[in-house]
Amino acid sequence: MRKLAATLTASALIVGSIAGYEGYRTHAYQDVVGVWTIGYGITGGVKRGDQTDPVRAVQALTRTIDEKAREAARCIADVPLHQYEFDAYVSFAYNVGTPAFCGSTLVRKLKATPPDYAGACREMLRWVYAGDQQPAGLARRRAEEYRRCMGAAQ
Repeated sequence: MRKLAATLTASALIVGSIAGYEGYRTHAYQDVVGVWTIGYGITGGVKRGDQTDPVRAVQALTRTIDEKAREAARCIADVPLHQYEFDAYVSFAYNVGTPAFCGSTLVRKLKATPPDYAGACREMLRWVYAGDQQPAGLARRRAEEYRRCMGAAQ
C-alpha cells in the first residue's frame, strides 16, 4: 500500500544497504570528485586528518540518512509511495545530494498527474557519473536502487 511520502521514514534495511554501497573508512579521504569523506560516505564538515571509529560512523550514517529522508520527503511530500520506493529514493538522495534529487527529472515524474512511477525509477539509471568519470560501483548501485524502486529487492 502506498502512503504519502511525507509520512514515511527510511527503513532499517536501507541503512545497511547504504553502508554496503559506501563502504567504511576510518580516515578522511577525498572521493572521486575530490570531496572529503569519512566513515560510511559522510561528507558534512569532514576535513583532511579526520578520523572515526565504527560506532561513531554508524551513528553519523543513521543521522545523515534520517536527515536526507526528511529532505527528500519534503520534495515529494504529496506523492504516494511504497516503502521500498521511498527507500530507493533516500539511497539515491544520500548519494547525489538532496538538492540534486529535488531538482531532478525523477522528481518531476513523481509529481506528474498521474505519477510516472516506472519512469521515475528509470531516471536513477542515468546518474552513473561522478564528475566526468563512470565508476563501476556507481552503475551497480544505481541498478540495485532501480530494482529496489521497482519492487524487486524487497
